[in-house]
Amino acid sequence: MRSKIVSDTKVVYLITWFGQSLSLVGSGLTSFALGVWVFERSGSATLFALIGLCAVLPRILLSPLAGAIVDRWDRRWVMALSDAGAGLSTLAAILLAFSNRFEIWHVYLLTVANSAFNAVQWPAYLATTSLLVSKEDLGRANGLIQFGQAAAEILSPALAGALVPLIGLGGIMLFDCLTFIIAVISLSIVRFPKPEALLENDESADTFWKQLTSGWVYISRRKGLLGLLGLLAMVSFFWGVIGALVVPMVISFSSSQALGALLSIAGMGMLAGSLGMSAWGGPRRRIHGVLAFEIFSGFCVMLMGARASFWPVAIGAFGAHVTIAVVYGCNQAIWQSKVEPGSQGRVFAAQQMADRASGALAYLIAGPLVDRFFEPLMSEGRVLSGNIGQLIGIGAGRGIGLLFVVMGMFKIVLPVIVYLQPQIRLVEDELGNATPTLARQDAE
Repeated sequence: MRSKIVSDTKVVYLITWFGQSLSLVGSGLTSFALGVWVFERSGSATLFALIGLCAVLPRILLSPLAGAIVDRWDRRWVMALSDAGAGLSTLAAILLAFSNRFEIWHVYLLTVANSAFNAVQWPAYLATTSLLVSKEDLGRANGLIQFGQAAAEILSPALAGALVPLIGLGGIMLFDCLTFIIAVISLSIVRFPKPEALLENDESADTFWKQLTSGWVYISRRKGLLGLLGLLAMVSFFWGVIGALVVPMVISFSSSQALGALLSIAGMGMLAGSLGMSAWGGPRRRIHGVLAFEIFSGFCVMLMGARASFWPVAIGAFGAHVTIAVVYGCNQAIWQSKVEPGSQGRVFAAQQMADRASGALAYLIAGPLVDRFFEPLMSEGRVLSGNIGQLIGIGAGRGIGLLFVVMGMFKIVLPVIVYLQPQIRLVEDELGNATPTLARQDAE
């Protein structure tokens, strides 16, 4: 019976992936609809932006606790309870919406609650992947995860826009609640192998409070992983800046319709990259996939800022989004194959914390950096208008364009610097493979 169960782990992974991906689409519907609802009710960009802050802060602050929970408890139950908790919080919002008692402040509470559950669910999901998928197929599995995220980003706004007039905000949240139920059901019909460390339950070796920081300690003692974490934190920072500024840059020279088309093209790029990664699996030396595609991403970002014209921005955005699945997929495959399964929850939670914190920092400083420095530099008659301005243009939005060009250069140079660091370049050679030691199958 054991061999039959182990041989079906790919099927288990696909069932789990389907449930989680469907839940992502449902959450994307709710997130988009709630944002539109808040802005229509308040007319305040500040109140709208506060939703994003409520979404990211819990994942930063709760990551250490989430990692300790994932490594101490059954990961299947952690994921199921996280989905159930998010579903129940959404159900509470549904009841308020149908009773006409739903207020703007309820949106922030719902966002915080769902983000808190997601802070636990995401590292559990990533840590489970290495238990169900062979080392050779980790790149493909991560490509599927990126595909689920890309599908949610593309489908959710379009579906929400079409469904809100028909079924209203309450109907959207009800659909989201149903996707949570499907995710929980998919987890209830599968069984995950357990790494031995989870079954030993030897709490004398480490207190719970020490486990809160053990993810960071684990990474800091492995210089290759620490350097890789630093690189990906920078990548997340750059993407945070792009996400914060691409809309005002495009609006400065084009229309909202063109912006919508450009965002769709970027989404198709991410979808294409995810499909390619899930079929290809990445290069044999995955660090080369991370570095080479990050360099290509740098050229694409430079193209986005080079001219105030739709097609250069669209082509650059498409190419840059193609690289996301490869860079993140190859990176995650390295971590999944080098970190012991019993420690992956804490390590991946630390990784999540660095990723979200760098993205949040980008959103905080991007606006002031452009308004106070880059945009004035590219105004007519200012210091750069007669030289760089002749190449990329001057006026509104060109300061953002200049920042994109500078970031693209950094994205090209940074991987070269990383490649010259042996501890990072040879991370796959210097760290042994963390082959899962499966004690038994969950047969509850």
